[in-house]
This record gives sequence, C-alpha cells and structure tokens, in this order.
Amino acid sequence: QLQASGGGSVQAGDSLKLSCSVSGIGAYTVGWFRQAPGKGRKRVAVIDETGALSDYQDFAEGRFTISRDNSKNTVYLQMNSLKPEDTAIYYCGLARSWRYSEVQEKYVDWGQGTLVTVSS
Repeated sequence: QLQASGGGSVQAGDSLKLSCSVSGIGAYTVGWFRQAPGKGRKRVAVIDETGALSDYQDFAEGRFTISRDNSKNTVYLQMNSLKPEDTAIYYCGLARSWRYSEVQEKYVDWGQGTLVTVSS
C-alpha cells in the first residue's frame, strides 16, 4: 500500500521531508501533489523511474527537492523555507511513465496523504 508520511506543523521558514513508500516503487514515475483547503489538487514535483528527470511547479522551484532511493522503495520531498501558503495535504501518486506525469488521471495509485501546516 502506498504510504505518504512526514507531515507536521511547523513555523514559516522551517523544513520538512516527506516520504512516499511502497514495494516496487522503482517501476514508476512518482509525483507529489498537494491540496489546500477548498482548492483542487495541484502537482508539486515529479521524478522519473531512475531519478534522472524531475520537474517542479513554479512555487516549488528552488525551495523543494524531489529525490528517490529505489533500494529503499522510497521517494522523498524535501521542503525548505516553508510558507503559510504551503499548508495543504500532500499526496504522492504513481504513474506508469514519465510521459503521463502531468496528467493526474493517468496516475494509477495514490497514497492517503500527509498534512503539512505552516504557521506564520
């Protein structure tokens, strides 16, 4: 079962590292998404099966880093310089190919989400 973890309540400027784990994760492109209260789910960052390719939304560029360790069946999202507007439930999802990474409907599995709350 796909598991997302590592969320919590922090102050603005702090850091958090999220983890997304499932056996066999190395076969998938993995995306991190977030959903703020009252808003739709938006992509944050995505990484391909080998870690050679990654992509970030503008709000994440320079502050967040996506990485993976396939030997540990885990994909990470390091979040630095957190802002109150980063408050959301963060989800990880699995896509069968990098070419599907921008299409949420193409993701074949989703974790349950982990809550990140950033206070000012």
